[in-house]
Amino acid sequence: MTSGKEDYLKAIYLISENHDVVTNKELSEMLHVSPPSVSEMITKLQKQGYVDYTAYKGSKMTRKGRREAGKLLRYHALWEVFLVNDLHFSWSEAHEIAEGLEHQTNDVLSERLDDFLGHPDYCPHGDPIPRKDGVRVGITNETLADLEVGDSTHIRRIVEDYSLMDYLQSKNISIDMEVTVKNKEPYEGPILLETEKGDISLSYKAAQQIYVDENK
Repeated sequence: MTSGKEDYLKAIYLISENHDVVTNKELSEMLHVSPPSVSEMITKLQKQGYVDYTAYKGSKMTRKGRREAGKLLRYHALWEVFLVNDLHFSWSEAHEIAEGLEHQTNDVLSERLDDFLGHPDYCPHGDPIPRKDGVRVGITNETLADLEVGDSTHIRRIVEDYSLMDYLQSKNISIDMEVTVKNKEPYEGPILLETEKGDISLSYKAAQQIYVDENK
């Protein structure tokens, strides 16, 4: 399978975690490609049994497609763990490098890497690592921006965005960090967090992309 097809499968997988049917528009926006290019690729993926496409509605992953996409995400996440924990790359650097390495990885290599890393459950920025069958469990959907002043929680995962990752690491934000919302400015203003590392102020936009425990 080409890296292009693999990127489409990953995108469909990730979007479908929020809703089963993925529209061509969503794929076009996520992958930054033209609508005709999306239509052409979806036709190919359907012929190969990775998706079921319904006109004017969108694509739904087949079991075969979900398994293949989950494997790619697993490869990617394992490389991120290695690059951050063992080679001390930043989150954004590791994410970029893993984008290339995932396409060069197979089951044998991934199993040895998994053994070497001690079978991690999460990538460095908190995404659950898919199991060998391609299923990913443990996704949290409540964001830091959803909380009220006085709420305490733990940071669990961060959206894969290069500038966001760098911004949060510069703010000393880490996965599993316990935080308490100390203040929220009105009109989507900054959010002040109380942490063991001291008070940390974050933009509202960043807080919308930080996921926390759903049971505060």
